[in-house]
Amino acid sequence: MSVAALVVVVVVVFFLALYLLQRYGDLRRQQRMVLLGTLLAWYLCFLIVFILPLDVSTTIYNQCLLDKANQRTPVTQATRSNQTDNDASAYPAVGEPKACEKPWSYIPDGILPVFWRVVYWTSQFLTWLLLPFMQSYARSAAFSRVGKMKTALIENAIYYGTYLLIFISLLIYVAAHPSWQLSWRELQTIGITAANTWGLFLLVLLLGYGLVEIPRSYWLSSSHGYLLAKTYFKAAKMATEKVEAEENLADVMEDVAAVNASVRHNHHLRKCVDTILTKCPADYQEDMGRHVESPGGEQNVIPTKRSLINLHKKVIYAVHRHAQTQVQWSILTDEAFHLEDVAKSQSSPVRQLTHSFPSAHHHGWIRRFFYTPTVEWYWECVFRQGFYRLLAVLLCLLSAAVVWSECTFFSTHPVLSLFAVFVDKAEKNHNYICIEMVCFVSILFLCVCVYSTVFRIRFFNYYYLVPHHQTDAYSLQFSGMLFCRLTPPLCLNFLGLIHMDSTISHQDRIQTSYTSIMGSMRVLSFISDGFYIYYPMLVLLLCFATFYSLGSRCLNLLGFPQYITDGDLTSDLEDEGRELIRRERRKRQKAEDGENRRWDWRERYGVQRSTGRTRDGYTEIKDSQGSPVTEIKNSVITFNRRDRDTEEQQRGLLQHNSSDEDSPNRRSTGGRYLSLSHPRAGIFEDV
Repeated sequence: MSVAALVVVVVVVFFLALYLLQRYGDLRRQQRMVLLGTLLAWYLCFLIVFILPLDVSTTIYNQCLLDKANQRTPVTQATRSNQTDNDASAYPAVGEPKACEKPWSYIPDGILPVFWRVVYWTSQFLTWLLLPFMQSYARSAAFSRVGKMKTALIENAIYYGTYLLIFISLLIYVAAHPSWQLSWRELQTIGITAANTWGLFLLVLLLGYGLVEIPRSYWLSSSHGYLLAKTYFKAAKMATEKVEAEENLADVMEDVAAVNASVRHNHHLRKCVDTILTKCPADYQEDMGRHVESPGGEQNVIPTKRSLINLHKKVIYAVHRHAQTQVQWSILTDEAFHLEDVAKSQSSPVRQLTHSFPSAHHHGWIRRFFYTPTVEWYWECVFRQGFYRLLAVLLCLLSAAVVWSECTFFSTHPVLSLFAVFVDKAEKNHNYICIEMVCFVSILFLCVCVYSTVFRIRFFNYYYLVPHHQTDAYSLQFSGMLFCRLTPPLCLNFLGLIHMDSTISHQDRIQTSYTSIMGSMRVLSFISDGFYIYYPMLVLLLCFATFYSLGSRCLNLLGFPQYITDGDLTSDLEDEGRELIRRERRKRQKAEDGENRRWDWRERYGVQRSTGRTRDGYTEIKDSQGSPVTEIKNSVITFNRRDRDTEEQQRGLLQHNSSDEDSPNRRSTGGRYLSLSHPRAGIFEDV
């Protein structure tokens, strides 16, 4: 049964990590090494969290066996009588102690130490060596593998040199101490302690935010009015980002067009220019293919290879950012339409949720048989608010227990940590299922608070985890680095909360297999007896700061708009977003009405068309309606500001007079969110 439990956990965690990677990354277009490194980092971190409760229950069982073996030694009758009153809760009143029950998830000796050693050192190799190098390699815009590797080595030379300097400083400090004897085990412990100290410093910051924000977000999300107002706020911000991305893409395409016209086909840099052209959107590629020569016979300056590398980097960023904002805008408008439909349906006597655009919703078997409009109405209008508020109350109680335990876990007499009390009571009753459930729920909640903060963090546009396959390679790998650095100190902090770490609890008992590979932190006593114990108390101050939104208010003052309910800027952006959503609704309604009229026209007059709805299938209709499509197709598009505005108008006319399936960069009528650029296998592969 123990082997089966271990195998099930390993398989389930793998598919969990794969699902998250599929949600945030693009399995078809991104590099295989990027996906593999990120998947391995996420998988190992999640695996540590799920296996640690099994390690705790196994250690408690081994401790029970050791205590039973020690109690078999002969003692005097007076000692037995004295122990009867003091240890009545731990041992029965009969002569023989209660037998130790073997847990259902018991893992034999020798398996977990090897398992932890492989998992821990693999994750540390990923976070400190491999992933930083892969980050620089993926971000490099060089045109060859050798060039990418050279750029990655140069960028990481300072990174690796800094850590080497810190390690040498700690080594000199330890060597100068007269009472310490340097050995390989102690050097290994010093490295682990340094890594865990850095991780604990960041862990407390993220934990303090998540402990308050997660329960509060569920409580506020129970109100549709709050969600709708926040969606309007996001729409106003996203509209600005969308316009900036479009302008940036247009500016970069102007530079690409100039370079394409200046570099001849027989030039030795032409291969680099062709590589850049493959990263451009399809419509720009077609236009630049028709206008290779520079306009007016101008002699442009031949670019250098360094300038082409910089232009290549700009193209990759501009195209990805443009696609990202387009998908986010489409998803955000759908969310706003749904919330507006819910608000309209709350007072409906029909008790069925009516969607403004039914074609935008999937009609799968789940929605057809289970999640029907009636069930959806009861969930959105009746049960959702109560369920979210009940969940928020439970999460708030867990947050209070974590904060109390973080501030009192150093006290062993009496035991003040709530998690240590629960585990101790279950240990005395040999209730291993209860021990594992308490450990699993506790560490899972800690991980949700920390990891969800990692997923929410946005550092400008350099680090930003975006769902729906829109996260770039740099952000994916950076998240993997953060997970690998945060998980070990998170687990050690949890073991301290339940008094299973002798470095903190100072108890003479068997250590878990996970703690054994960390070594004795007492090599650096000022860290084990000071920083590890008192620094987690800072989480209380961070919780107060998050509760009063001090961070959001500071960012708001610095010019980065944040959603604050009592802010004047928030109200202005809400009004702007409401108007933008109203315009988008009218635009989509016109498009849907036009599509319905075309379908009615074809059904009435029997217009024959092919299986795919293409522009050729609409030729007869467009000619009869006198559409200016033919004139638009024959127009010449140049890359200046005035002509780009004309081009946008022409694309709008083409969209109204043609089908969606002909344009792969549009949103399909079935409601699926398509990628806004052609799938390109290996976007960073240029050889």
